[in-house]
Amino acid sequence: MKFSFAIIIALAPLAFFLSSCNFTLAEDITPPPNYVPPTPAPTLGPLYPAQAPSTENGAAIYAEKCSPCHGETGLGDGEQGIQLGVTVPAFGLPEVARPASLAQWYTTVTRGNMERFMPPFTSLSDQERWDVSAYAMTLHTSQEEIEMGRQLFETNCADCSTDFFKDLSKMSALSEVELARIIKQGNEDIPAFGTNLGEDEVWAVAAYLRTLTYVTDSVASASTPLSTTEPAAVVGTTVTSDAETPSAEQTPVGPALSTVARAGFGTISGSVENRTGADLPSDLKVTLRGYDHGADPSTGPQEVFSQEGQVNTDGSFMFENVEIPLNRIFIAELAFDGMDLQSGFTIVKEGETRLSLPPITLYEKTEDTSALVIEEARIFFEYGTDNIQVFNVYSFRNPNDAIIVVKLSENSEIPFIKSPEGSSGFGYEHMQDSESFVQTENGFAIPPSEGTYGLVAFASLPKSKELAFSQEFVLPITSVTVFLPEGVTAKNSEMTDLGVQPIQNFNYHIYELANVGAGDKLAFTVSGAPKEAVAASTPETINSNKNLLIGAAALGIALVLAGAWMYLRDRKHVEEADDVEAKDDEFESSEDVMDAIIALDDLHRAKKLSDEAHQKRRAELKEILKGKMYS
Repeated sequence: MKFSFAIIIALAPLAFFLSSCNFTLAEDITPPPNYVPPTPAPTLGPLYPAQAPSTENGAAIYAEKCSPCHGETGLGDGEQGIQLGVTVPAFGLPEVARPASLAQWYTTVTRGNMERFMPPFTSLSDQERWDVSAYAMTLHTSQEEIEMGRQLFETNCADCSTDFFKDLSKMSALSEVELARIIKQGNEDIPAFGTNLGEDEVWAVAAYLRTLTYVTDSVASASTPLSTTEPAAVVGTTVTSDAETPSAEQTPVGPALSTVARAGFGTISGSVENRTGADLPSDLKVTLRGYDHGADPSTGPQEVFSQEGQVNTDGSFMFENVEIPLNRIFIAELAFDGMDLQSGFTIVKEGETRLSLPPITLYEKTEDTSALVIEEARIFFEYGTDNIQVFNVYSFRNPNDAIIVVKLSENSEIPFIKSPEGSSGFGYEHMQDSESFVQTENGFAIPPSEGTYGLVAFASLPKSKELAFSQEFVLPITSVTVFLPEGVTAKNSEMTDLGVQPIQNFNYHIYELANVGAGDKLAFTVSGAPKEAVAASTPETINSNKNLLIGAAALGIALVLAGAWMYLRDRKHVEEADDVEAKDDEFESSEDVMDAIIALDDLHRAKKLSDEAHQKRRAELKEILKGKMYS
């Protein structure tokens, strides 16, 4: 049963296409507050390499820049990737790699995907980007499969020319799916030679044909040496210059800038946007922080720069003569009215000497949660041995001008969310693809945003053959959808029965109720028992959902530098946690590991475990879980 909680958390932002309710991935995945998309890269020109990509050189680049997030085998399980608040693509899976072309992956490496916190990799040469893209395309196959493909091709197409498959302009645009179609159906250059081949044999031949445009020996790698960037030294002070002030056209946000005194150094400016209605404090301080990925990829982004500065009366601030090497990440943060606030991040590009950070916005505070607009509530029921876990997934916005401060009660209940009547063990989690909440001393705050916030509240009810469920909604909700395991039904004349629907290999009986008013109660009788195939977390079920767990969503080829700010933003002093020490052999099954993860999260929510200890142990348990799932 506990394994299903992970499934629900993963399901919530996915695309549910039901007869009367649509949940779209595009609506749920949102960039961080104040995020400004980067300027698009220039036109890339012909999308094929000038020379055959070297997978050997690509492997070296991948190990340095990509594996910390995407994992050594491309399954999205790198140590740094686990810490990110977004799903790391698993392009080491055949179902992800086969539909993609080499040109598409090269484009992603070149232009980046900042919505998923992947910057453009301008530090790599054009050929190096082709090399690392080509190597990434080998991660879903094996030498044995490629050798089998070679033998099948030479046997079934002995008289075929390989010129077509060595043409870089043609092959860079083709996916393995399209190559498989050519094998089966032919084209104007190649006869259909795979009509009698089985599915695995066709994929083996397609994998082999892809290698005909690659260079795999060490000779070619000498012509495309790996670009490396030495980690920058820690900078603790800055040197200002009284040199000539530039013209207004050259001046970014803030007061007039001084000329940079030293090569490799520059000016970073930003601003505080004051929407509180009151003057800024005269002593308001701001801290600029910089992060680098060091030579050891296993250590993650490291803070290499920290300097405190003064916010001017007009809200501007500026740091001069700051070392700004390529790809360093900068953010600004300040403490205001009991909250730690941050700017968006900026990444240093080639040749830049002046950077402007996204603004830090200060809002008027309120504890009135009635201003929130709740668009959806999705209620999932998961049956255990002795109880029923109820998960309420809320999607809501704060379209107002004030930041809403949510103070938790002694039992961690949220003012605008009621737990089901008769339930126990209330808890909550912020959704990973939600707009960013601001942590406070005894709760959290919700900044104004047209983007969607996501929150999961969960509680436990005693298990019975017939359950009288009742839950009050504090705020009006546009739509409430109830998900019951197949075999379990609900009785309520006001809810619309949408029938049984398959969702990611789980069958749910779904009910919907529209326009629930503030203070209304949703009450219905639940009866029946889950079908065993739905309720059980078998190894087959786990494997069928591996895409959810390791995030086979879209392509990303490089180390995610911009993800640093997401898990480094809460730099509190940490304490040792003696409560959670375990060894791999303590767990007999993957469900036992999931139980341990949930217990760990409970300790963290109860503030009995520090953030650093929680993240570290959670990453270890995920590795154990992955090992048990795929062993």
